[in-house]
Amino acid sequence: QVQLVESGGGLVQAGGSLRLSCAASEHTFSRYTAAWFRQGPGQEREFVAGIHWSGGTSYTDSVRGRFTISRDNAKSTVYLQMNSLKPEETAVYYCAAETTYTILRSSTQYTFWGQGTQVTVSS
Repeated sequence: QVQLVESGGGLVQAGGSLRLSCAASEHTFSRYTAAWFRQGPGQEREFVAGIHWSGGTSYTDSVRGRFTISRDNAKSTVYLQMNSLKPEETAVYYCAAETTYTILRSSTQYTFWGQGTQVTVSS
């Protein structure tokens, strides 16, 4: 059973950048599809970006061109580089993983989750 630990959150001004990391406990993490979700205050958890075990990626429309998801299978780690951050993107960001052949966009379809990392974007 894979365990996920996120890091890299914090406080940043609007227009700034942050890089989130998600470290997995298993060396077989390369076989998992991974994704980043976020949940703002009073909001549902929403898909942000996903990366297939083969390296293919998918983004929600609002972050495409500003966020980049990547993975380093040798380190069992997935990253989310976030640029040009907006105040409305303030949320807890979660890493998720699943053994699937597609990039899933629903949070209910992921079995493994990290504890989340807070991202606060000030205006």
